[in-house]
Amino acid sequence: MIYTKTGDSGTTSLVGGSRVNKDDVRVEAYGTVDELNSHIGLLAEMLRPIQGGYYDELKAVQHNLFTLQTLLATEDETIYARLPQLAAEEVDILERQIDTISDQLPKLHNFVIAGGNVSGAQCHVCRTVCRRAERCVVTLAREAHVDEVIMRYLNRLSDYLFVLARCVVLLDGKVEDVYIS
Repeated sequence: MIYTKTGDSGTTSLVGGSRVNKDDVRVEAYGTVDELNSHIGLLAEMLRPIQGGYYDELKAVQHNLFTLQTLLATEDETIYARLPQLAAEEVDILERQIDTISDQLPKLHNFVIAGGNVSGAQCHVCRTVCRRAERCVVTLAREAHVDEVIMRYLNRLSDYLFVLARCVVLLDGKVEDVYIS
């Protein structure tokens, strides 16, 4: 059964069973990462036909985000220690992917305005939701322990999504829209 009715009063369960308000800072953090994961799922499907392995990269990101969501939804340190952890190597992987994509892009001299094509616009939606998730996690980190690799991963992921946006627009033969003051 999908509905339990236990959340009808405005509370939800964390990993381990403790209950908190649905607007708790922890719920906001892992909920925003969940939203990001959904947006990335849409982006992955949009990029599936494009050569370059971006679909596979994004599916790997989704798995990492699910791990991250689970960690953020866990306040019990004993349970937390037994969960799969987000490896620092995942940040390194994102950095290598950023470098590979960046090497193919023209130098940027202006701010990019989101758009260019539908996939590029969706990359920017993902990037901005990622930045919001990062802000939520920083807020949570003021109240509870948050592994530093989680914050590094989200920070790097938004950079990856930015260069990916530029890449998919250019691969489509479109011109990036840039802000000129």
